[in-house]
Amino acid sequence: MINFMALLSGVVFGLGIILSGMVNPAIVLAFLDITGNWDSSLLWVMGGAVAVGFIAFALAKKRTNSYLGLSMQIPAVTKIDSRLLLGSLVFGVGWGIAGICPGPAVVLAGTGSTDALVFLIAMLLGMNIYQNQQGRG
Repeated sequence: MINFMALLSGVVFGLGIILSGMVNPAIVLAFLDITGNWDSSLLWVMGGAVAVGFIAFALAKKRTNSYLGLSMQIPAVTKIDSRLLLGSLVFGVGWGIAGICPGPAVVLAGTGSTDALVFLIAMLLGMNIYQNQQGRG
C-alpha cells in the first residue's frame, strides 16, 4: 500500500507540474523575468502549492503517525542561517539560468531532454559534494 501511494503521489505531482507549465523552461524563465515580458501564471501555481503545504504541515504537526501508519518526520530545524541563505541563493541562480528545478527536471529527463539530464547530473554532483563535506565536519 505504501508503494502504491508513493506511485500515486508521484503521478499526481508529475501531472500537476506538467499541466501548470512548470516543466517548460520558457514559462519558468518568463515568470522570473519581472523587468521584461513577465508571465505571472506560475505565481498562482506557487501560491496554490504554498497553501496546500501550509495546510498539510498544520495537519501533520498534530499527528504522530501518517495515514499509512508511518512515523511523521517533520523538520525540527527552524533557524535561518548562512547555509540556508547561501543554498537558497545558489538554487535560485541555477533555477534562473536553466529555468529548471529538481521536480520538473525528473519529469523532463523522462522525455529525454538533454538540458534536464545535465541539470540532474549537476544536482546529484552537488548533493554528493554536500554529503562528503558533512562527513568531514
